[in-house]
Amino acid sequence: MQAGSSFPGITADERGFREWASVRAPIIRRKAYLMCGNWDTADDLCQEVLVSMYSRWAKVVRGGSVDAYANRVLTGKFVDGTRKPWRRERTVDDLPEAIDNTSNAAMDTVESSDSPLMKALATLPAAQRSVLVLRFVDDLTVEEIASDLGIAAGTVKSRLSRGLEALRSQLADGSSTHEPGTPVAAPTQKLSSLSIGLESTS
Repeated sequence: MQAGSSFPGITADERGFREWASVRAPIIRRKAYLMCGNWDTADDLCQEVLVSMYSRWAKVVRGGSVDAYANRVLTGKFVDGTRKPWRRERTVDDLPEAIDNTSNAAMDTVESSDSPLMKALATLPAAQRSVLVLRFVDDLTVEEIASDLGIAAGTVKSRLSRGLEALRSQLADGSSTHEPGTPVAAPTQKLSSLSIGLESTS
């Protein structure tokens, strides 16, 4: 599920957009949820990304980095929304009905299995959450994240390092609820597992 990879056979017309969105929208929505921890907000973010992509579709396709651009838009809107939440609005433009309809099932899965991870993620600054999701859910390299987001690789490394350290600390603090002698899964493993769990409910 590497959303940073190129989309094969993509075209710059509306049909191309709809084909891309039908595949990518559920993935974007899951990433948005892992960033913000709320399905309603994730739906808003996904819709905003689709609107932004649609309005610039031909130019983005000609640029050759469609999924990278989507990652940049998603991260930018997420970070901006945490700074100015009053700016977020639900958009209802005529776009493909590509968002999956299994929110409740996915939410139940997450809340029953990995709510400690979601709570730990919620304590991190938005910029750190974003790079953690792109690194361990999309499986992008540091260089790919830096390119997607238009920031320095050193900045990505710093955010990853600080974010992982904070997650380890948060998860260790909550490890008293685990069975004695059972190791607490590493944050990177838990992030990947959580993403797979969300994907299986779609």
